[in-house]
Amino acid sequence: MRDERSSHAGDQHRGANVPVLDACFRLAAIVDSSDDPIISKDLNGTITSWNPAATRAFGYDADEIIGESVLRLVPEELHQEEEEILCKVRSGKQIDHFETTRMRKNGEKFSVSVTISPIRDESGRVIGASTILRDISDRRKDEESRFRLAAIVDSADDAIVSKDLSGIVRTWNDGAQRMFGYTAEDMIGQPVLRLIPKELQYEEDEILRKLRAGERVEHYETTRMRKNGETIEVSVTISPIRDETGRVIGASKIARDISDRKRIERLLVQSEKLAATGRMATAIAHEINNPLESLMNLIFLARRVSPPGGEAYELLHTAEGELERVCHLARQTLGYYRDTNSPSELHVHDLVENVLTVYKSKLMASAITVDRQFNDLQKIAVSKGEMLQVISNIVANAIDAMCARGKLWITTRKVTGAIGDGIQLLVRDNGTGIEQEHLGRIFEPFFTTKGEMGTGIGLWVAKQLVERRGGQISVATSTEPEKSGTAITVFVPFAIPAASRLGAV
Repeated sequence: MRDERSSHAGDQHRGANVPVLDACFRLAAIVDSSDDPIISKDLNGTITSWNPAATRAFGYDADEIIGESVLRLVPEELHQEEEEILCKVRSGKQIDHFETTRMRKNGEKFSVSVTISPIRDESGRVIGASTILRDISDRRKDEESRFRLAAIVDSADDAIVSKDLSGIVRTWNDGAQRMFGYTAEDMIGQPVLRLIPKELQYEEDEILRKLRAGERVEHYETTRMRKNGETIEVSVTISPIRDETGRVIGASKIARDISDRKRIERLLVQSEKLAATGRMATAIAHEINNPLESLMNLIFLARRVSPPGGEAYELLHTAEGELERVCHLARQTLGYYRDTNSPSELHVHDLVENVLTVYKSKLMASAITVDRQFNDLQKIAVSKGEMLQVISNIVANAIDAMCARGKLWITTRKVTGAIGDGIQLLVRDNGTGIEQEHLGRIFEPFFTTKGEMGTGIGLWVAKQLVERRGGQISVATSTEPEKSGTAITVFVPFAIPAASRLGAV
């Protein structure tokens, strides 16, 4: 009976162990089939188990590494790290997702994320540790690549911005801050329309339409606006941003400030125009020499038969002076000819009266009245021809800007300016005024608001001649109804600058 009972008890005991054995086999199968290396070690750091994934990751077979120190897997400079890990494990602590570096059999180092858990015996005492490692080299490479790209974007001189398909800014680099004046905090989450002048905001709709269709916009030249309201010329390249499925979810935009380049291009165009005009002026001067000489002779003869002091005599005298100027005006206008006559001492108001006499018939035909206020008792040393040309250009523009029955105010006075004492000439009209968008260009050569009626060189010539003499010319204007008009102020110092005396332009 004892034997039977003993045999029966033994069978029961073996039956009770079957589920435990099955669970152990399942756990072992899970460890062996895991894609992640799973390693166990004792509290001295000696490896006690090693799964196939560990062989694939590190290059060691199980029989090579089991019984060896785990330090074989740790770069020498990180050995202290392993001591700290064992210290924590001995105290029963778990280490989750610790990112570090490990070393393969061939000496290659790679990045891993490690989770380390204490192993306990039946009594709960810590007897070792299990380590699960995950190779994060690719993730680290991706992160480093992203960091490098981010550093490149942040250090770029160009503005690099991203936006979604609603035109809302999502990223903003330092170059964009330097170019537009807005910080990232100012712009992220805001519509990109803040950078676009109102008259150009239609462009954004067209750009977004192309982006949704997956199209790229390359080297599109346009105008954008800084935080302070100043406009700048930019070249923009816009590319679609796609998600993992290839769907367009936004756009990256690179904007380059081309204001300086555009300014140089305009200067080159102007230079070519000036060169062409200079060649034309030379031809004209050659062709008109003979008829001018004939006219001068006729006026001389007419003056001889006119009673001195009479009106006809004075008009002929004025005409003779104007013809003398015509002889070199074509060349002088664009600076291809320098008047070699020495400056003479003159009253500015005398020059003004001379110009008004020339335009007398035009003023009378338009019923334009002239209010004169002269207070320039001191003479000034100027080239008579140049100063007459300056005043003539300004007065002619004022007459053209006024309708019938307009009014012209002309004042002269002695002033003290930033560049010394001199005479200030103010010519003011109540004409139509100049639009603000044109105000910054009125002294550019060939720019005119008169259409076919203007050449666009009058004010440019005046500015060149005044500044060559060491003076200044400025403009104030208004287009407001009932208050419209333009005022041109010319300041010419008494003292001739050294550069002018040396003949510098």
